[in-house]
Amino acid sequence: MVGALRLILGDQLTRGVSCLNDINLKKDYVFMVEVHDETVYVKHHKQKIVLLLSAMRHFAEDLKQEGLNVTSVRLEDKGNTGSFTGELYRAIKKLKPSKLIVTEPGEYRVRKMMDSWQDEFNLPVEIRGDDRFFATPAEFSEWAQPRKELRMEFFYREMRKKSGLLMKGKDPEGGQWNFDAENRKALSPKEKIPERLRFAPDAITKEVMDLVARRFADHPGSLASFGWPVTRKAALKALDHFISFCLPRFGDVQDAMKGGEPFLFHALLSPALNCGLLLPLEICRAAERAYHQGHAPLNAVEGFIRQILGWREYVRGLYWHVMPDYARSNALEATRPLPEFYWTGDTDMNCLKHCVKDTMDNAYAHHIQRLMVLGNFALLAGIRPSEVEDWFLAVYADAYEWVELPNVHGMALYADGGLLASKPYAASGAYIDRMSDYCASCRFSPKAKEAEKLCPFTPLYWAFLERNRKRLAKNSRLFMPYRSLDSMAEPIRKRHLATAEAFLSSL
Repeated sequence: MVGALRLILGDQLTRGVSCLNDINLKKDYVFMVEVHDETVYVKHHKQKIVLLLSAMRHFAEDLKQEGLNVTSVRLEDKGNTGSFTGELYRAIKKLKPSKLIVTEPGEYRVRKMMDSWQDEFNLPVEIRGDDRFFATPAEFSEWAQPRKELRMEFFYREMRKKSGLLMKGKDPEGGQWNFDAENRKALSPKEKIPERLRFAPDAITKEVMDLVARRFADHPGSLASFGWPVTRKAALKALDHFISFCLPRFGDVQDAMKGGEPFLFHALLSPALNCGLLLPLEICRAAERAYHQGHAPLNAVEGFIRQILGWREYVRGLYWHVMPDYARSNALEATRPLPEFYWTGDTDMNCLKHCVKDTMDNAYAHHIQRLMVLGNFALLAGIRPSEVEDWFLAVYADAYEWVELPNVHGMALYADGGLLASKPYAASGAYIDRMSDYCASCRFSPKAKEAEKLCPFTPLYWAFLERNRKRLAKNSRLFMPYRSLDSMAEPIRKRHLATAEAFLSSL
């Protein structure tokens, strides 16, 4: 007699995931299923599909080696209905389990599915919390409830206290919570960039790559450079490599960008972390040890831990706190369609060309490329939030709606009207010039006097402020930009606005 059927989703590839707790090795069955619906609700990058399918197949083999009863459905299997509900119906009909046990999903649309399954299958369904995170959604909501503005910094401090990471008793290590001011240096042209650890596809991954190349030929991205870890063992090697060779310099230059160097000193761990091959606590502990052992400075370690303990936990909590209405807001009334060059990279703007190329080549771009180039352009140009969000969700190997939506909707696009960010992350071409080498080989320049040679980011920035004056002028953090706009010579101001309008009309 079959006991419980335990469903594992593609982003839950952790042996200690809650749905596997107390498993009966003789009676219970683990169920893993690859379904068409999950590959096409947006057109996911080919590398993201390969990563998840290969990681799922490796994980299923690991569980079988351990002696668990595992039943798997592959994407290409005959009879695959293409949906979670359809495949569960077939498995339940065949195995006749006593109940279904699942771990809560990361996305609202899947949670709605899960909530319907008990009635759909006439079977008890136990939905367990996902204890791989530092905070539960309920804990975040308790913190957020009395606040009008939900600033990450204050939630991050609570997470530091709760976890004990980088703490000396009740005080933060180094006497301050945040060392972000030390982490904004430009990259020296002489900086030696470390060679990154990448993983050659094994037989399972090659089989999946062939499948994806055939079945998803019209999806974005290239498979040529696929090198993501698809097993727990490989993911741990990637973690060790980052701590050893990249973390010491990560802090100083984490906001820098360089043409032809998509990875720099960044961790490249988020694809493995977000699908479950790594756990956030073990990553943070490894970084903390590097600080205590004198291997990496505090500004680097704190800045890295803040990405996981701060931002990652914060956006997950915010997502569940405000869904489903959050995605519907459009505070700046942005309605322009997404330009085609977000898919092709076919633009004369060198920064965008590089960031799109990095994205399509690797299913990856680091956080400043995403926020201050790709997101910044979409913000300044007034691109419709839903189109930008679908693009970010589609093209990155680490993207799931719970992490992507708040980052793009709230932080990059200010579409939530300031719930997440205290001001729009808008910047002119001068910022990109300061933090990258993109401008040096671009036909545009932030310093050009002629309108046809001026970097489009600069007139777009001033036009953005003018267009949104009624909504933003009272924001205290935008006092200086509006002061600069209002003190600008009228002919120059008019020229910027006209140049921005002409550029946007040409998209």
